[in-house]
Amino acid sequence: MKMKYLFTLLFCAVGFSSVKAQSSLPDFLNQAYNNSPLINDNKNQLVNSQAEVERIKAMTTKLQLSLNAYYLFAPVYITDAGHKGFNFNPSSATNYYGYDIGTTNGGSMQGMVTATQPLFASKRADILAEQARVGAQINTNMINLTRHDLEKTVTDQYILCLLDKKQISNASENMKIIDQQRVIVKKLVNASLLKNSDLILLNIEYENNQNVLLTYQAAYHRDLLELRIMSGSRDTATVTLDTVSLHLKDSPQQSAYLEKFRLDSLNLVASQKAFETKYQPQLSAFGNTGLNGTHFNTLYDRFGLSAGLNLSWAILDGHQREITRKKTALQQQTIAFSKNNAQIQNDLRKKQVLDELNSYDGRLQNQQKQLGEYQSLLNSYRTQVIQAQLSVIDFINVLKNRTTAQRDLLQLETNRNLLINAYNYWNW
Repeated sequence: MKMKYLFTLLFCAVGFSSVKAQSSLPDFLNQAYNNSPLINDNKNQLVNSQAEVERIKAMTTKLQLSLNAYYLFAPVYITDAGHKGFNFNPSSATNYYGYDIGTTNGGSMQGMVTATQPLFASKRADILAEQARVGAQINTNMINLTRHDLEKTVTDQYILCLLDKKQISNASENMKIIDQQRVIVKKLVNASLLKNSDLILLNIEYENNQNVLLTYQAAYHRDLLELRIMSGSRDTATVTLDTVSLHLKDSPQQSAYLEKFRLDSLNLVASQKAFETKYQPQLSAFGNTGLNGTHFNTLYDRFGLSAGLNLSWAILDGHQREITRKKTALQQQTIAFSKNNAQIQNDLRKKQVLDELNSYDGRLQNQQKQLGEYQSLLNSYRTQVIQAQLSVIDFINVLKNRTTAQRDLLQLETNRNLLINAYNYWNW
């Protein structure tokens, strides 16, 4: 029985660890990647593109077998003397009603297996398959872009959740300070050293902070739910998120944003080459065997075979090749222009974010210094209130000013992390 309980506890522990709610940024990011419909769609498209390469090679280079069979029924009504009536498979007649025997032979029966083998087609197959291969690269790049976009949006939302969490912590700390002060003031009021109005003021301030705490808790719940919506999580439990430390990433040698333009250009080239394969001579060998006859009474003698070569070569088509080449060249120019414009915008965005980030360093230092001064002043005021040397109103004002300084500092830190995340998004 003890072993049974032990295994039950072990099973429950393993099960609990497997369903443990997400509490870190990597947890939410991985879940967002796994649950993204766009990533899933591009993964499937990637598999389809790879399958298309194999299909094109099979279509253009492999032996093709087909079975063809048909029976043509063309009866006539004969009016020759001594031979009047219907004939379902006439071989000769002078006077009759029906289709001309010379064109129908009175009927036709055919059943043949045909084999066709393209010759010297491997180069053409590679050209046609190149477009599918480029398509696979485009799908892979789309997966990378989608993951990068998700990293940006999920991280931004995670930072907002951390802001709510810190605001909750500050509000709880303020309530604790007020509550401690209420206990002391109540004793002083009972000793007639302070007025009862001082205690009432502290009670009012405590209730105000309680409302603030409830507001931040609701905001945390809302933002956490939005974070789970972004990551596709079904979990609704309230968790305490881990802290995150963001740093500026080093600049890459080549921006990944430009990969899209390179692939678009490759796709145009592949499409043009695929179109121009129609102007290449295409040679194939074919052969068939089976039944091919017109009369039932000689059908057993009409089994045979045939073979041959088929050549197809487009010579003139109204200069379509030159027209498509001009169109492709213009599209290439459009891509090059868009690429250059994207590069300029990307550089400007990074510079804009860095300039704004530089302004935050000094503001953060000043805000931290101001908060430290408010903290020292608050500690001094708490002592003076206890000694009945200072009114509770002054203490509450300092506490409010300290709370405002805390809120401003948290907002600066949050905005700084959002800017770092934005810079890393563009610096990719």
